[in-house]
Amino acid sequence: MKKWFTLVLIISISGVSKAYDLADFTKSADSFLKKYVNSGSVAYTKIKTHRAEIDELYNNIGKVSLADADSQFKRAFYINAYNLIVIYSIVQHYPVKSPMDIEGFFDKKDHLVAGEQLTLNKLEKDKLISTYKDARLHFVLVCAAKSCPPLLNGAFTKENVEDQLEQRTKITVNNGRWLRVDSKQKRVELSKIFEWYSSDFTTDGKSVLNWINRFRTTKIPIDYQVAYYEYEWALNE
Repeated sequence: MKKWFTLVLIISISGVSKAYDLADFTKSADSFLKKYVNSGSVAYTKIKTHRAEIDELYNNIGKVSLADADSQFKRAFYINAYNLIVIYSIVQHYPVKSPMDIEGFFDKKDHLVAGEQLTLNKLEKDKLISTYKDARLHFVLVCAAKSCPPLLNGAFTKENVEDQLEQRTKITVNNGRWLRVDSKQKRVELSKIFEWYSSDFTTDGKSVLNWINRFRTTKIPIDYQVAYYEYEWALNE
């Protein structure tokens, strides 16, 4: 009896401790996002039909090992993990009109992320915003809503994450539908993201418009009146 118990215990422990390679995860994530994301829109219906793909990715998020990962690799992984968990969580309840229709979507539901139990909010704030103190992250973490920045149709990678952050921020703040400038009225309407996370954009003591202008092709005069348009929470599909 003792020998049998020991054998079962060893098998159980080895099964739990088996880690998933981070590079392999990134490749799988890249393939999935290229397949199901187009111009920022997510094909939730198709993903639901081929459910096994997102289920496998979601499970591997929990099994990824970050033991040997450097800061760039971790940053890319956590961005990819956030976006894939959002997609997985929507598909779990699909058809659904909005992530806000799912109770605890951001702040109560725990997900296994590289061996840690995290809500989406904790993943965003603790693993990314607080760690890297980089406001550009707000333009790559996509919450499944139409008013979110457009989702990249590919994975963030260790080698390219810095350039990808820069590019996605520039693409978003130069989009006339996302950041609405009215030159005649000397007014600009910003996403609620700039209001909700205002402290992340004003760490140097300057205004939100000063931060935005770092990435704008056409600068916005800093004396323009600033307003915030209502966030559209309908799905980004």
